[in-house]
Amino acid sequence: MTKRILFPFEGDTVIGGSHVSAMKLAAGLDRSKYEPYIIVHYQDGLAGEYAKSLGLDYEVLKQPALMSPGQIKYEGDCGPAKYLMSSVPGFISVLNRIKPDIVHTNEGRMHSNWALPTKLSGRKHIWHHRQDPTAFGINKLAPVLSDHIISVSHFSKPSKPVRSVDKKFTVIRSPFDFNPNPPDPAQARQDVLNELNLPPEALLLGYFGNYVPRKRPDHFVKAVAAIQKAMPDVPVHGLLFGSVGERGGELEKTCKDLASEAWMDSQIHFMGFRQPIDGYMAAMDANLVTALDEPFGRTLIETMYLGTPVVATRHGGNVEAIVEGENGFLVDPFDAEAFVAPVKQMHSDTVLKKRIIDAGQRYARENFGMAIHIDGVCKIYDQLLG
Repeated sequence: MTKRILFPFEGDTVIGGSHVSAMKLAAGLDRSKYEPYIIVHYQDGLAGEYAKSLGLDYEVLKQPALMSPGQIKYEGDCGPAKYLMSSVPGFISVLNRIKPDIVHTNEGRMHSNWALPTKLSGRKHIWHHRQDPTAFGINKLAPVLSDHIISVSHFSKPSKPVRSVDKKFTVIRSPFDFNPNPPDPAQARQDVLNELNLPPEALLLGYFGNYVPRKRPDHFVKAVAAIQKAMPDVPVHGLLFGSVGERGGELEKTCKDLASEAWMDSQIHFMGFRQPIDGYMAAMDANLVTALDEPFGRTLIETMYLGTPVVATRHGGNVEAIVEGENGFLVDPFDAEAFVAPVKQMHSDTVLKKRIIDAGQRYARENFGMAIHIDGVCKIYDQLLG
């Protein structure tokens, strides 16, 4: 008899790595054992579109209202009192209708809204944590309400849980469904040069992520400006790939202002959300990972696999993926100019750059993959369901 796994998602915001990881997990489950059930809140949105692209059916759930996360208020959301009085019974009613064996949440807003009604309905809950280890929910709610916590790194383990989570905490790296026929980097690079009408000698530096403070696209712009200043004879171009959304508008404006202040308006390119992204990742001369408290970034591993060297902040889960000077570089997270030295070094030393690329590709192939992730998660499913 198959076990039903419920995956709820936000439908009214941008999509990020958590959506990609969780939906690819759902799509890859063995249907003889598990039946994924996808819910998208309020509207189809980008989450619904992405589910369709993976061949996943889903239900749009317009009610009950979600409880707003922290200080952010979304249209249709409610406060804590209405959530407890109205939404929780509504969620329990949905659970009784769908009858999932496990509810598997993958982002902050879904954790905080689904954990309590799942507990009250007597069903199993998995809190898949991809965020800050000091976050309120992972320390105060998950230890009490969830049956298991899956995290993408040791870094993101709850730092001060109200109850020990040692017996229900497992690190499972994010899934990477690597393209068996990756794009040719030289051709991908030429395609980007043609698209942006750039000269052959342009240095292409990539940022891959949504516009959220933790990922620091503004720090990326500062780093690109510092690299251009240190390499005046090379046309340096920074390309930002990712969704802006309502919350990211102010941050995008900050990035544009920084570009103007550095006289780099024509060298900072706001590329938006692109799908598929493999070609753009492969085209970059380096991927600059500027995030703070990043538990374990997907794009860091994806660009390694595609043959793009990574320069990342020495912070969060980055240090669990990169061995300094072997498969990438780690830099001071608070100094934008720290990105200059490794980028400059790889630009002038092609032997070093090739060694970094080869080591990164080996690391990605040998340690990650969709099958490894699915197998790890399914072991948790089986453990919870006896």
